Amino acid sequence: MSTVLVFGGYGGFGARLSRRLAAVGHDVVVAGRRFARADAFCAAHPPCRPLQADRNDAVAPMLERVRPDLVIDAAGPFQGSGYDLPRACIAAAIPYLDLADGRAFVTGIGRLDAAARAAGVTILAGASSVPALSGAVARRLAQGMDAVTAVEIAISASNRATAGTSVAAAILSYVGKPIRLWRGQRWSAGVGWQELRRERFALADGASLGRRWLALADVPDLDLLPDRLPGRPAVTFRAGTELAVQTVGLWCASWPVRWGWIPSLQGLARGLLLAQRLTARWGSDRSGMVVRMFGSAEGCRVERCWTLIAADGHGPEIPVLPAAILAERILAGAIAPGARDAGTALDLSDFEPSFARLSIRHDVRESVQADALYARVLGPRFADLAPSVAALHSVLREAGANGRAVVRRGRNPVTRGLAALLGLPVAGEHGLHVSFSEKRGVERWTRAFSGRRFTSEFSEERGCVVERFGPLRFRFGLAPEGGGLRMVLRGWSVARLPLPLALAPRATAREWEEAELFHFDVSITLPVVGLVVHYQGWLGTGDREGQQSGFTPQAHFAGLPTNDRYGEVQTAAQTDGLAHMRNGRTGWKRD
Repeated sequence: MSTVLVFGGYGGFGARLSRRLAAVGHDVVVAGRRFARADAFCAAHPPCRPLQADRNDAVAPMLERVRPDLVIDAAGPFQGSGYDLPRACIAAAIPYLDLADGRAFVTGIGRLDAAARAAGVTILAGASSVPALSGAVARRLAQGMDAVTAVEIAISASNRATAGTSVAAAILSYVGKPIRLWRGQRWSAGVGWQELRRERFALADGASLGRRWLALADVPDLDLLPDRLPGRPAVTFRAGTELAVQTVGLWCASWPVRWGWIPSLQGLARGLLLAQRLTARWGSDRSGMVVRMFGSAEGCRVERCWTLIAADGHGPEIPVLPAAILAERILAGAIAPGARDAGTALDLSDFEPSFARLSIRHDVRESVQADALYARVLGPRFADLAPSVAALHSVLREAGANGRAVVRRGRNPVTRGLAALLGLPVAGEHGLHVSFSEKRGVERWTRAFSGRRFTSEFSEERGCVVERFGPLRFRFGLAPEGGGLRMVLRGWSVARLPLPLALAPRATAREWEEAELFHFDVSITLPVVGLVVHYQGWLGTGDREGQQSGFTPQAHFAGLPTNDRYGEVQTAAQTDGLAHMRNGRTGWKRD
């Protein structure tokens, strides 16, 4: 029999873990700041033993007195926590694991690796739903994939699931705050508990939770998965409760934090718990989790989806299952010494015995995705495109590219006003990043010229590509030439009202490959009044801006006039940009 010390062992998740460990014969020491609560829990769950202890105090004397074979931290919240407890465990040569979901805490645990190896002890962080279970699912879905473009994870808790104050405080710590996201092949910023979306939780046999509202959450997977999957995919994580009023209500509360009116909602943790308990009778006892993965496998564009549905109130058991499994392995000496996150510690099959004993069902499905927009419009002619041109137009869920561009703007007040209204880039040379997102056949392109963004959407209509800027819609025919493309304007409309082609802006767009880079040249001119905007440049796929070889920026921009009667460029900005570029270039069942 092993002695296991569980900090927070009488809390929402800690209590479940303590019961599991005691049930298989371990001597469980339930530690917490409130001895009365620990004592009451242990009286109801012998042979657990109570202990008054705070993980944030000096714990070395207590570890020496108890001498546990394993320390588990289930106290939380881990957002903003330090590593005093795992360091104390290393000093005492005692293995440690935790249920942390704090992003910085989990991803930073590796800084203790050398000390843990020297002491011969195992230190694991994140032995919970994230990143232990989510990581196991992601690796299962990625098997056999050549590249992964996007991973979308969602968790919806039963409204009757009880969570402690630390869980509420963890959520509120990032509500309305910036969240670092890997999207479009670069780091960008989202906002905690925003970007609302409804997610369907359904198994192949028809069992379903319906659609539930979710919002962005900050978890370790956002840092870990892009580096662990082929293709460095975009990763998002959303969470929510069963009742829309709770998730949407917290979304509303996130805005004052985002606007800077209040610093944080973290002090409202007890109020959030009270609101959840007052509305508990309105919900069910069913929870769900979904992991969607998009990418290429065996020459096909595919989506793989793992779905879990937990009934009978068993959803809150899921976060403690990884810790229970890993605790047994650590005590058996089956996990090598060292400090690391638990995102690679388990396989999805490791959870099967635990799922089978609970009202938890899950399945995995694969579906072949339709061709990308330009491939659908071009048909067999898409195969004639140069590799860089075809790659840029093969978006599946998420993509991105970096490069440079030179922009000219018209001088006429009418064209200047229109350009400003549409958010078109200002004149000059710019570092350029383009993010591509795709959903249900519609592509959204967000172009960032020196950080200034403008967006348009592309869709298919009558064998053409339609580009939409707000109420303006332009329908283009695609004309392949020499491995590249010309876009030929076929029609336009305002607010879906068709207008005569003779009155349309003169829009020309060319794409081609040069020196293995995607090049573009786009010009929009109004009849009579002249140039609105003209931008040309190149895009590559390097992690840093323009990290490609064989490109000479001086040659590329040599033919661009710096001043004419139609427009202007800011030559000082162009010179600075060129100097910057010289310094560094940047076994499945299918539905």
